[in-house]
Amino acid sequence: MTCFILEKSDVQSLRIGEGTRVWQYCVILEEAIIGCGCNICAHVLVENDVVIGDNVTIKSGVQLWDGLRVEDDVFIGPNVTFTNDLFPRSKHYPDSFQKTILKKGCSIEANATILAGVTIGEHALIGAGSVVTKDVPANTVWYGNPAKLMKYITNEGKVLSKQGINTYRLLEC
Repeated sequence: MTCFILEKSDVQSLRIGEGTRVWQYCVILEEAIIGCGCNICAHVLVENDVVIGDNVTIKSGVQLWDGLRVEDDVFIGPNVTFTNDLFPRSKHYPDSFQKTILKKGCSIEANATILAGVTIGEHALIGAGSVVTKDVPANTVWYGNPAKLMKYITNEGKVLSKQGINTYRLLEC
């Protein structure tokens, strides 16, 4: 099995894993790295300095800018917006862009905005339309503008209230 790339896409990278599917009108630049078993939906842009792990889903209308690191099993919903420069100026480029890290198994719902330099922890969930301005710990649910900690979530996706976290941590031991 090889990767599937719809001919209406502009895919310049040769580093795309087996079983990955790239749909129409995507642009993937030459140095991008994409793992196995991913689903890259229509109208997605992936810049050069982007690394995407295995089994990642990227829904339509997402742009992945230089500096983004996406670990395995991550879900990025439609029209999620990433930034990579906290002080952008036209025609002025930093020597390097801030690294934004999406840890294994995290999910970002539609239309959320993720600021440059943020790390979203393993299995965390970002609610639709949220604006994430700081690091998000593992197994937490955040939403709002700016996004705030609202609940906790297990690795399997069961949402717990803030009070439920003590019981969950006891069960892990």
